[in-house]
Amino acid sequence: MKTHNTLTLAALSVAGLAATSCNSSKPAATAATTSATAVTATTTTTPEAPSVPGVGLAVANIDRSVAPCDDFFHFASGTWLKNTAIPASEVRWGSFQQLADQNNAVSRQILEEAAANRNAPKGSNLQKVGDYYASAMDSVAIERAGITPLKPELARIAAAKDLKSLQAVVARHQALGTGAFFRAGVSPDRKNSTVYAVNMSQGGLGMPDRDYYLKDDARSKTVRNAYVAYMTNTFKLMGDSEAAAAKKAAAVLAIETRLAKASKSRVELRDPYANYNKMTVAEANQQFPNIGLPTLLAQNKLGAAKEVIVGQPAFFQEVSTLMKQEPMANLRSYLDWQLVSSVSSALPKAYADEAFRFQQTLTGAKQQQPRWKRMLGATDQALGQAFGQLYVDKTFTPETKQKAMEMVNNIKASMAEHIQQLDWMSDATKQEALKKLNAFTVKIGYPDKWKDYSALTLSRESYLKNVLAARQWAYNDNVSKYGKPIDRTEWRFTPPTVNASYNSSMNDITFPAGIMQPPFFDPKADDAVNYGGMGAVIGHEITHGFDDQGRQSDASGNLRDWWTKEDAEKFTQRADMVGKQYDAFSPLDSVYVNGKLTMGENLADFGGLSVAYSALQKQLQQKYGNGPRPKYDGFTPEQRFFLAWAQIWRTNARPEYLRQQVLTDPHSPAQFRTNGPLMNMPEFYEAFGCKEDAKMVRAQNLRARVW
Repeated sequence: MKTHNTLTLAALSVAGLAATSCNSSKPAATAATTSATAVTATTTTTPEAPSVPGVGLAVANIDRSVAPCDDFFHFASGTWLKNTAIPASEVRWGSFQQLADQNNAVSRQILEEAAANRNAPKGSNLQKVGDYYASAMDSVAIERAGITPLKPELARIAAAKDLKSLQAVVARHQALGTGAFFRAGVSPDRKNSTVYAVNMSQGGLGMPDRDYYLKDDARSKTVRNAYVAYMTNTFKLMGDSEAAAAKKAAAVLAIETRLAKASKSRVELRDPYANYNKMTVAEANQQFPNIGLPTLLAQNKLGAAKEVIVGQPAFFQEVSTLMKQEPMANLRSYLDWQLVSSVSSALPKAYADEAFRFQQTLTGAKQQQPRWKRMLGATDQALGQAFGQLYVDKTFTPETKQKAMEMVNNIKASMAEHIQQLDWMSDATKQEALKKLNAFTVKIGYPDKWKDYSALTLSRESYLKNVLAARQWAYNDNVSKYGKPIDRTEWRFTPPTVNASYNSSMNDITFPAGIMQPPFFDPKADDAVNYGGMGAVIGHEITHGFDDQGRQSDASGNLRDWWTKEDAEKFTQRADMVGKQYDAFSPLDSVYVNGKLTMGENLADFGGLSVAYSALQKQLQQKYGNGPRPKYDGFTPEQRFFLAWAQIWRTNARPEYLRQQVLTDPHSPAQFRTNGPLMNMPEFYEAFGCKEDAKMVRAQNLRARVW
């Protein structure tokens, strides 16, 4: 069901201080050779203006002991990396987290004011936001209630004595978003994007990836043992004896291991055609009879559906088999676990502490985040567009939106020029590509139409009840789309989010208000900084429409092959070169980036930088012609462009987190997002006067460039 490509959830993902692997056998240039030209080289022959202090770059972060042409990531941010500790409650720390923290401060004030207001009109967004956050922060009431508010749902599970009653409970769990067994919901039909379809995809795992269940290396065993301890201790908190809890944990692990074995890998999930299997409800029920699909659809207000799109048929065959084979007691334990673990933050502190202990093993976090920050995130997820309106009023100006739209238009024009000038693509494919580019919908700042929460009832009685009510509302909101026209105004993100995305089914790009701030975008900064930061982000999302996945959808968002056979082969050759480059990058000893898993994000970084750089050059020409170019902080515009790119990715990360990222995240670690594209850009070499033997310079025949 996931059809989005995002910028940061990766970015959020980090760096570490490991030296960059350059996949180059050439001897390195000395730091003295390349640093000497670092602030003098330029890509033009136009005269330079005198240097003056600039806005937007953190010049103090630069480590001038590092040669920019040897390791630009550490040159641009090395001083910051050395002097900045990761906060104990974080697993990585960089520009994205710092900006998110600023946004959190604004959001926290909004939420605390709403929680303090007991006179908000009943049913208003202000009342709902205030009651949700107030109940989330009332730890005394949460401790007093214990697990009691969850007992009605646990009783439903306990009452499942046969396959038919089990099917009804599984359907209930879909509506409650517990994650049990699989995911089912409504989203556009990938081959007919004018209608909504019921989509079903694999799920049901409590650990982040199937490999944690299947691999026997030391790291996987450590995580698996921590997971079993987490389950055992949680069942004990629910009242089981040590022996009974251990038995239940073993049963859950066995069921999830079966699901893991049947699951496709993250790389396999990148093939949209292989994950599009439309069949009638009757056919699906025949293939997966024990899931009870007609019951699930009818119970969850989708009884009118005559067809479903099944992402991974082999997975659902295994779910159907185990629902009949596994002892009912084990299946009930699995459902108990999926339910309780999905709401641990709404249960007494002991439950959340067990969840955090497992996260420590996964990510290396030293301390749990303060409750206000966790509950702010929970409120944002449940009611983001309700309090997001207040956030926008405080932080986002019409001028910012206008300037951002101008930048988007400039970078779209730059992408069009790049497409037209490609020497490897035929005219027929170029016309389709331009048609798709021109059809992009651009969403900036916040939705034009806000979500309607009138059907959601919340109070201060119980945070757990509020969580379940909000989940039920969200599911109902999703399935209510079925049979209606596609809503192309809908937003995936809430306004404070520090992220951006491309949605292939909608063929749209989204930039929330949360990211339209320094260091990504600063109205006071020069064009070079804004184009190297937000401009490259915009170019990144535009390029997602043409990466290895995005290129398979057309201007309307339909899965359709609009490429000539020859052009598709040429694209694949270029993309494979990028994949091989990233396969060689290693953030930690014996840990390597997966070039196939990260292919889309890497291609988007390559294309985004390239088109943003071209757009900047056009801006500079329009403003200064052949006259002197401004030189701020001792750097040319071209140098500031690349420095801005590098500084938005400055990140330190814990090694445990990096290991998890490489296994599960489609984004590469931050130092490779910084250096990887630049190692293929002659514009970068020229800007910093890089010599042929510098570590950042690839041999001509080893340089990758797609768009």
